[in-house]
Amino acid sequence: MRTQVSASLRGVDAEVALPWDGLIAVVKRDCPTCRLVEPVLAQLGPGLTVFTQDDPAFPAGIGDVRDDTALDVSLALDIETVPTLLRFVDGVEAGRTEGWLRGAWEELAGVDGLGPELPEYRPGCGSRIHDPELADELLVRARGGTLSSRRLEIAVLEDEAEAMFDRGWSDGLPVVAPTPARVLRMLEGTTRAPDEVVAVVPPNLVEATVEKVAINAVLAGCRPEYLPVVLAAVEAACTDEFNAHGLLATTWGAGPAIVVNGPIAREIGMNAGGNALGQGNRANATIGRALQLVIRNVGGGRPGEVDRATTGHPGKIGFCFAEDEAGSPWEPLSVSRGVAPGTSAVTVFAAEGPRGLADQISRTPESLARSLAAGLRSVAHPKLPMAFDATLVVCPEHGRVFAEAGWSRDRLASELADLLALDPAEIERGAGGIEEGLPAGAATGPVPKFRPGGLMIVYAGGGAGMFSTVIGGWVGGPGGSQPVTREIRR
Repeated sequence: MRTQVSASLRGVDAEVALPWDGLIAVVKRDCPTCRLVEPVLAQLGPGLTVFTQDDPAFPAGIGDVRDDTALDVSLALDIETVPTLLRFVDGVEAGRTEGWLRGAWEELAGVDGLGPELPEYRPGCGSRIHDPELADELLVRARGGTLSSRRLEIAVLEDEAEAMFDRGWSDGLPVVAPTPARVLRMLEGTTRAPDEVVAVVPPNLVEATVEKVAINAVLAGCRPEYLPVVLAAVEAACTDEFNAHGLLATTWGAGPAIVVNGPIAREIGMNAGGNALGQGNRANATIGRALQLVIRNVGGGRPGEVDRATTGHPGKIGFCFAEDEAGSPWEPLSVSRGVAPGTSAVTVFAAEGPRGLADQISRTPESLARSLAAGLRSVAHPKLPMAFDATLVVCPEHGRVFAEAGWSRDRLASELADLLALDPAEIERGAGGIEEGLPAGAATGPVPKFRPGGLMIVYAGGGAGMFSTVIGGWVGGPGGSQPVTREIRR
């Protein structure tokens, strides 16, 4: 009597016929241990069914040998090693042993004296389901049915990279072809279902599933373990508070940037130190790029169309870095924004290109804060208050000055707010010979440079060089874009 083992139980697309009761051996001729146990297989008699992975004629002299060169049975039974001997009772697997171990084979088969001329033990060989040359094919066969995205065929003579450029999938740099196998491997980076809707992506308000985000993560060059970070970034960027549509449509040059906090930043090797805002780190570069590709390829946010930036900046290809929590004198940014300590999270904020702020002489927090305030005043324009948000990236050497003086992040923010209270006489139109500014009489007292909560302070950078960084933003508050923090779900 035979039983049908459903492929779907083990992630395989076909059904295979297996004995209801009896022994099953899975072998391949290319395995020395399988050839060694060939006489033992003959000893097991008519109650044995043999599935052979590479040669339908092997082993010889066995009554029921079946061709498994397509590996359907091996996949369904999840055969890691050959030879594997299994026993089925009432249609259910009751035991298995891998390789050759006389005692284990005798116990499973219920037969004594097996292979008396053989050594007591020999390890097996790797199953063909783990053959690197077959890995992509088998992965797609096993799990390809879970993918729902439309598939495009590239002509044999068509250059793959050029084809993706021509179809508009690229941000101007080469992208990685999102083959079914690569997308399936990317999806292994999360426990979330491929068809789960992550967000509705502006400007076209298209639903982005986990699968769609994974496709763009492949295009960007991400590793699977980066996917949870990308998913959280997409969720954050597609909120009303962040207002990605407005950020796209403005002629200002800002775009989304991502700060990553928590254990995942270290686990995936993100850079929070030297050159953290620059090139050279795969996780930093590709996570930010994946978010931008989702906005482009799913949401339709393309330069020259909805994206109307007058100049833009290189970070619009992708802008992502981690906060240096290990070196920081302050609690992580995510904790300051309400996330529990030890929790991985992203904060997405509107960002221009970064601009360095040098002060290599100040050794008191008061002097250094004045330097930082002077640099921050120029965000958007020195005479425009309450206009744009900003992010200040404090480098370790500057951070040490504040830490030694006992200044918290909140203390620094408060001091900067006081220093950035602008004199109306200095920011009126025409003051300083500059026509830009507030209308005369619009303010009767000092005006804050930033709205409440409009200046975010992050700790990152290399240990040498007293150079912090100002990242200008965009219009803050409900009418513009506000930073959004989201926990990362694995």
